Amino acid sequence: MIREAMPTNAKIPDSATAPKASKLGLFDLKRYEQLKATGDLPSPKGAALAVIRLTQRETLSIPELAQVVRTDPAFVGRLIKTANSVQANSRRPIVSIQDALNVLGVAAVRTLALGFSLLSGYRSGKCKKFDYQRYWSHSLVCAVAMQALALRVRMCTPDEAFSIGLLARIGELALATTFPDDFSRIIGEREVDASLKLPELEQQAFAMTDSELTTAMLLDWGIPSVLAEPVYFHDDPDHSGFIEGSRKDVIARALALAEYIGDICLATDFERRAMMSQLFMLGGRLSIDAESLTALCDRVAIDWADWGLLLNVNAPTVPPFDDLLRAPAGPALDGSGPEDSNQSRLRVLVVDDDRSMRAVLRGLLNQSGHEVFEASTGEQGFEMALDLRPHLMVIDWMMPGMSGVELTRALRETKIGRGIYVLILTALEDEGKLIEAFEHGVDDFLTKPLNARVLAARLRAGHRVVQLQSEIERDREDIRKFAAELAVTNRRLQEVALTDSLTGFPNRRYAMERIAQEWAAGDRNKRPLSCMVIDLDAFKGINDTYGHDVGDNVLKSTAVAIKSGLRVQDVVCRIGGDEFLAICPDTDLIAAMACGERVRLAVAAIPVEANGVRLRGSVSIGVATRDVPMSGVDALIKMADRGVYLAKDRGRNCVASVQNGQ
Repeated sequence: MIREAMPTNAKIPDSATAPKASKLGLFDLKRYEQLKATGDLPSPKGAALAVIRLTQRETLSIPELAQVVRTDPAFVGRLIKTANSVQANSRRPIVSIQDALNVLGVAAVRTLALGFSLLSGYRSGKCKKFDYQRYWSHSLVCAVAMQALALRVRMCTPDEAFSIGLLARIGELALATTFPDDFSRIIGEREVDASLKLPELEQQAFAMTDSELTTAMLLDWGIPSVLAEPVYFHDDPDHSGFIEGSRKDVIARALALAEYIGDICLATDFERRAMMSQLFMLGGRLSIDAESLTALCDRVAIDWADWGLLLNVNAPTVPPFDDLLRAPAGPALDGSGPEDSNQSRLRVLVVDDDRSMRAVLRGLLNQSGHEVFEASTGEQGFEMALDLRPHLMVIDWMMPGMSGVELTRALRETKIGRGIYVLILTALEDEGKLIEAFEHGVDDFLTKPLNARVLAARLRAGHRVVQLQSEIERDREDIRKFAAELAVTNRRLQEVALTDSLTGFPNRRYAMERIAQEWAAGDRNKRPLSCMVIDLDAFKGINDTYGHDVGDNVLKSTAVAIKSGLRVQDVVCRIGGDEFLAICPDTDLIAAMACGERVRLAVAAIPVEANGVRLRGSVSIGVATRDVPMSGVDALIKMADRGVYLAKDRGRNCVASVQNGQ
């Protein structure tokens, strides 16, 4: 679903029931409320509706939610699969509803219930021109790609990413459902004239665009504006106004990349190769190098097939993305192919309703060593051109049905057809007619009766243009490689900027960003959050007595011990000379204290050899958990820091918290 950018003056609804999106304008709120009041907009049904209503209660327990979810076995399976996708690196698979709900959280379950319900309930409809099957296939691959990108660039949680990927085009489905005849007419108009802009047609017909309607529905369903805004702007992230590198900017660019991955997955084999350079450019904006991106896309294609089986959604087999970078089957643009080194060989399509003229042209072209294909009508020629992607076409001007000029104009409105060299055959010598033909995209003309020497000269001129196009393609490939190399460099620089060189742990800058993200996730999902400040005991004395080389060895050994005592989901960072911060999401104070004790024992058990002297280190650990009075992450860290002082006062080599006096 390759879409044009939305108009810059697009407006977005903001209702009392939806958070205000700071960068979004307003379109007529009454229009959206009128649509909503009709009851025709896509909405959840059955168990999904019960889940959504239940999650709106303030006093909701996980067992209550699990009881409602169990009424829909299909939804149970989808939730467990989603939870396992989110916990892809966990050694223990999730098999129970209870565990899945704990991993995903209430907000994610509500959004997933909404998305899966819409997918099940709106697989077909009355809009004749709307391809419901392709819509859901594309939405599903976009959801899977967004989930994979979230695990890669960490712009939001994987379950949030899956949901917005699945619902990013829900406005299209809403227009097809609410206005089936009018929306079908608009799709038909764009099939005839691809230059027509969909947002403009929608604005004229419905006083809103599908992008506006998508965002209005997401906000109305309780999707946070921090996710809804990027959905609105993802067709044209460069003009969103978001700060480059901000969370909204990254989400918008990730969604643009996810949709483009979906476009490639649903494209024909002929189209896919030409789309790869743009794929790498989009990936480069997220600092994803070509090798990593192709591996991610291959994983997406596999997961898409798995989800397709689970949801009964068409997910065609996609060849490995590395294969799409290799030489295409058939002659290359410069005329050479895998088994043909003749640089003058062209792939030529002859379109003429006169069989004898086609035979003459075939003979002349074959004598010149070109590969020739034939079509007897303009309509057939158009279809074959899109499939064969010829270098050059020889088209008769006067044909029944679609004339040669009409065929040329139709080709120039497609991405593939714009690169084909068109030579038109005519018996006309009217200067005005020839000028009209050139204005519609004809490159050259040849008068009847044919002259073999003139035809050969015209072909040589066309071949020069084809060669220039080949050089341009090679330049684009060089740019793609440069962009990929730049993405790798940017990624490495980013890793260096966020990594402590001695221990290999994330540094203070990363720690502050990550704990802020976990704090925000706790706000959304109502999950606990704890942290530990870990301080090495008597480290200054080690440095003074044995030197900094020994001190560095002690730090590295202690870092390994700390890591071994933490859980998979915990994140440990070095935030000072001898100070570490461990971030423990979904962890209350009791569990964090137990985790701290494991870390203390792990450090105490590892000896350090220094100049023949065997040392044993120890740490003092302060633990804190988020509670209601805390204003933010600074207060949480300060509370853990106070725990360190308490541990030092108690003689060091212990774990303490000022929140429970332990």
